[in-house]
Amino acid sequence: MHIAIVGNIGAGKTTLTELLAKNYGWDPLFEAVDNNPYLEDFYSDMKRWSFNLQIYFLNSRYRQIVEIQKKGQNIIQDRTIYEDAYIFAENLHDMGLMTTRDYENYQSMFDNVIEFIKPPDLLVYLKASVPTLVNNIQRRGREYESGIRLDYLSKLNEKYDKWIKGYKLGKLLVLDKDNLDFANKTEDMATIVQLVERDINGLF
Repeated sequence: MHIAIVGNIGAGKTTLTELLAKNYGWDPLFEAVDNNPYLEDFYSDMKRWSFNLQIYFLNSRYRQIVEIQKKGQNIIQDRTIYEDAYIFAENLHDMGLMTTRDYENYQSMFDNVIEFIKPPDLLVYLKASVPTLVNNIQRRGREYESGIRLDYLSKLNEKYDKWIKGYKLGKLLVLDKDNLDFANKTEDMATIVQLVERDINGLF
């Protein structure tokens, strides 16, 4: 069983991944943020480093998925390979932060890569407004995230909503993060587990 948690920066993906993995006794699979050699440079100069960053993510996430498929274990994954292409790379191109040449090159590599991977059994989308995202980003206090622009977060939200609306690769669960505090309220977490259970049981 492969469950993937998706959502904008600061939506609470890592926290929910940890809590669900603990609840089911499954392996959590996190985004390689701390070891990412491009992230800090990217946030200080998006135009210069956007292509490098997206290629790094594409490569590391592809390796993750190949590993998942090889082991055949139960996994809760923090963010997916699809977001890199349909949300982040596309948005960088739209905002003029990635050249058309680089974007087309990236898209071509992405199209080649996804032919070899299976989508998750269940996709959980954490939908959150910009104020909620900003609040969470400030609370966790990562230095390289302090300069994230509001218009950038807002554009990403638009991309997420568009992608989720057309998502047809498997089961989908949308959670309203503005009204859920699963990190601090056990009843909110219990509600999420119930919803996940409902969708998982429908897969067997």
